[in-house]
Amino acid sequence: QDDAHVFCTPEQVKAEFKDVIDLTLKVLDALDFDAFEAQLSFRDPDEAEKYVGGAEKWDAAEDAIREAAAEMGLVAQEEVGEAAFYGPKLDFMVQDALGRAWQLGTVQLDYNLPERFDLEYVGADDERHRPVMIHRAPFGSLERFIGVLIEHCGGDFPLWLAPEQVRILPVGDDFHDYARRVQATLRERDLRATVDDSDATVGYKIREAETQKVPVMLVVGGREEEAQTVAVRRHGSGEQDTQPLDDFAEALAEEVEAQMRGS
Repeated sequence: QDDAHVFCTPEQVKAEFKDVIDLTLKVLDALDFDAFEAQLSFRDPDEAEKYVGGAEKWDAAEDAIREAAAEMGLVAQEEVGEAAFYGPKLDFMVQDALGRAWQLGTVQLDYNLPERFDLEYVGADDERHRPVMIHRAPFGSLERFIGVLIEHCGGDFPLWLAPEQVRILPVGDDFHDYARRVQATLRERDLRATVDDSDATVGYKIREAETQKVPVMLVVGGREEEAQTVAVRRHGSGEQDTQPLDDFAEALAEEVEAQMRGS
């Protein structure tokens, strides 16, 4: 999974947790995962021997991440006995098409590895202290994340993420060359564009692109080639709008860039 690690002082745990929660929420928001549950996994005090670190450390850590989740607006379910042996954690649970919950993003405290590697830092008191390590994985298992994402979108990916962003549909064989020039113009702006150069009717090509959920279709024929324009059709819309090729390519590239920035 996309695991990275943050080393911090015990006093910094809450702030670092909030930063990672913010990052994970941005990931979920960018992909339109608006229905998820947050789960806090704590130790079972009755089985203290199963966990690394003393009760005082665990109490402070659990309080810190509970407060961090609340301050970030999360309504988190608490599960006692579900913590890892090395520390408490916060998981983001998303449902698949069958209603099964899967853990995607996760934030975990780890008291074990700093101990095993004998890590220390010099504090403000000029004394040596043991740091805390935070595992953070906004996506979790990438294979699992992609599987849940495909089900969530039903194959209808947002424009910036779609494997095929634009499909160019020439109305006949005579316009394949222009379709290729349109494709080259789009690719110059890092847009993922293909050409349907089959001998099917343009109506059939549109239906195929709609069925395959291609976000943008461009119909090109004699009028478009002469005027250096494209007839733009968006997935799910029956409307068609003719635009100058260069203006359209620039606007679409800016749209993708804005989506990737989250603006």
